[in-house]
Amino acid sequence: MPAELGTELALPCGVTLKNRLFKSAMTEGLAGPDGRANQRHVNLYRTWAAGGAAMLLSGNVMIDRRYLERPGNIVIDGNGGDAELRALSQAVAEQDCHLWMQISHPGRQCSRIVTAHPMAPSPVQLNMLAYFGKPRAMTSEDIHKAIAGYARVAAVARDTGFSGVQVHAAHGYLLSQFLSPVVNRREDEWGGSLENRARLLLETVRAVRTAVGTDYPLAVKLNSADFQKGGFSLEESMVVAGWLSELGIDLLEISGGTYEQARLLGHTGKAANIDEPLRESTRRREAYFVDYAKQIRSAVSCPLAVTGGFRSRSGMQEALANGELDAIGLARPLCTQPDIPRLLISGEAEECDRHEDNLRLGNGIFGPNSNNAMFKALNTQGAVAWFYRQILRLADNQPVLPELTMLRALLAHFRDETRIGLARRAWLKKHG
Repeated sequence: MPAELGTELALPCGVTLKNRLFKSAMTEGLAGPDGRANQRHVNLYRTWAAGGAAMLLSGNVMIDRRYLERPGNIVIDGNGGDAELRALSQAVAEQDCHLWMQISHPGRQCSRIVTAHPMAPSPVQLNMLAYFGKPRAMTSEDIHKAIAGYARVAAVARDTGFSGVQVHAAHGYLLSQFLSPVVNRREDEWGGSLENRARLLLETVRAVRTAVGTDYPLAVKLNSADFQKGGFSLEESMVVAGWLSELGIDLLEISGGTYEQARLLGHTGKAANIDEPLRESTRRREAYFVDYAKQIRSAVSCPLAVTGGFRSRSGMQEALANGELDAIGLARPLCTQPDIPRLLISGEAEECDRHEDNLRLGNGIFGPNSNNAMFKALNTQGAVAWFYRQILRLADNQPVLPELTMLRALLAHFRDETRIGLARRAWLKKHG
């Protein structure tokens, strides 16, 4: 029978998810200067766990205290915090829900408030509003330390009660950077051919599998494409997906884009850098990446998930019934409707709230028709900040605030990021 939203999903490792909906990863920004989880994480994930999803993916957990995606990340790098992680995983398990840890390194996508000297495959700077410093090229020692870091954090995840892990190789973070010829200009065994550019990801997955064992869910998040000229392409993604499937991963989540081409957020960046326009079939459909996932599906035998754009129950059911994917990730809808998975599965709701549409049409900082690239980027960041503020309210056990404007959200976001970033720098100076 065709799968439906409420159908169980058996993973290759032997674990079963109770339905086909999961919360995809969203950065929380809730950790203090020490990078540890805290009661606000517990509040937030307990609320989401009660919402009916089979599994929750954490926001990206950093493997290196020096390099963060944002100042409020959870970090696992000799800074303690195991008891807090156990409290978080227990709060989710009590709601009959899985909690998987997304493990990540930002590479060059590390803001100046964290460090002015990030690392990357090659010294190719991310040119966005002077927000990111020029990276240095990673040495062979740096690369092997990163592989060990992913494995170490995965072992901590299992030891502290997380029921799975996901290796983040999408959205322009470190593993995604190694896959991209735009960023990876190395001439050693880590660059050049696709096999070399994928080496770090594949070695990382092998190391993580060794750390957690074969009976534990191991997922990977992979770009269907970077959508940049000369970047990681769909054809290359299909090949890498096949290699990952051969390694025995339990779930492949398909997404796409980078900070420069944030297709997942509805922002296409500078026109001169776009590899291809948004496919017409994708414009007509809700899910941004289903057309790409259908092609990737032919290359893999592991379960396949797609995150991005799904908003109607009928669209989700259709994708499952057609066998285009095995699981559906929801992110922004859970910021304002924490119980939307249960409502969709039961049929009590036919659609998620479409706050993205309202923000674009009536609440943009510079208006929906601005063609200025910087204004478009700020509008996109304003929408992101708006959803961040809703996450903060849920973490404080407060109701969401739909009437919040994008401008107020953006200003509050920059204020808080600066405050937390400066506190983080002071903590690092003290603790090394």
